[in-house]
Amino acid sequence: MNERSLSGRKLTASVAVIFGTRPEIIKLAPVLQALRDSHLKHFVIYTGQHYSPLMGRDIYNGFRLAPPRYRLPFQRKWRTHGRQTGQMLGYIEEVLLAERSQWVLVQGDVNSALAGALAAKKLGIRVAHLEAGLRSFDTRMPEEHNRIMVDHISDLLFAPTECAARQLKRESVRGAVHVVGNTVVDAVMASRARTRASRILKQLGLSVKKPFFLFTLHRQENLEAPGSLDTLAEILERVVEEFDVPVIFPVHPGTLARLKGSRHLDALQRLERLKLVPPLRYLDFLRLLDTCRLVFTDSGGVQEEACILKVPTVTLRDNTERPETVQVGSNRLAGFDPDRALSAARAMLRRSRRWANPFGNGRTGKRVVRILQGAMENGRQEHACGEGA
Repeated sequence: MNERSLSGRKLTASVAVIFGTRPEIIKLAPVLQALRDSHLKHFVIYTGQHYSPLMGRDIYNGFRLAPPRYRLPFQRKWRTHGRQTGQMLGYIEEVLLAERSQWVLVQGDVNSALAGALAAKKLGIRVAHLEAGLRSFDTRMPEEHNRIMVDHISDLLFAPTECAARQLKRESVRGAVHVVGNTVVDAVMASRARTRASRILKQLGLSVKKPFFLFTLHRQENLEAPGSLDTLAEILERVVEEFDVPVIFPVHPGTLARLKGSRHLDALQRLERLKLVPPLRYLDFLRLLDTCRLVFTDSGGVQEEACILKVPTVTLRDNTERPETVQVGSNRLAGFDPDRALSAARAMLRRSRRWANPFGNGRTGKRVVRILQGAMENGRQEHACGEGA
């Protein structure tokens, strides 16, 4: 990905799309494709918030998207959320000034989204927020703070479901709310056929004919509480012992860093049925998710993808900002507790997979771009009227 110098000629572009993490890339890819098809002027700022290539750059390349115009010039792990957000904010502001953007589009609830929205708002640039209105009501989560702040400074709010739109109405947000569905459906539907070319099952000694479980965990509140690694190890040990199936655990870089500083990593690596693997390319991960019998996770995105693919889910949290998955029956909240996790797994393995997909029909990216185009056209008309008054 090439970085364009800010000292060069000033350009005029309509929409700046800002992201830097795996979930943002997956969910913005359908919008970027729709922007390209619409010929609407746009460009990408890639913050590199996920500094591991397998969590960021490689996922982006996997969607066959054009290289970002800008990439933040520092690629290292930030020590605090404030430092990370502040450095992103300053650089994004420089880019937006140089490009004279009319709109900024951000996605979700990570620091990249907050930095992009704040930079735009400080410059008087309008903000569009994809996946607005999600709430876990868990103030321990940095993501909860971010999504609330971004929603309340956005001019356009793209809610994935009616439930999210109702939450925005309860909070009396000032921007225009549109229920558009979730672009994760677009991404999953577009990628699912391509996953058949993945060799990940063979590489891990798995088969579509034999059951296996998938396990992901990365949330700060699950990794940094006292005794959290003891709990993680107990859950994995008991799942392997009770169900006697392979458990595949793609280990997030942050999770691995915590495990390396503990006594648990060696013990987990010795568990015969547990496979600890590095973060996977999106198509490989989607192939595993599509063929596994059950997934344990604390990821909001995985809850959605599993629901779409009809995979029973045990969420290792007491809350979720995706309540629709619980309502339709694809997901069960188990907290970060070994007894509840196993009980939930037993229940989900008995549950029918014939639930409805609550996240849309796979055309959300195009719908978002149409609404954005309309808002931009209205803005130009208002500007022209103001100048002529």
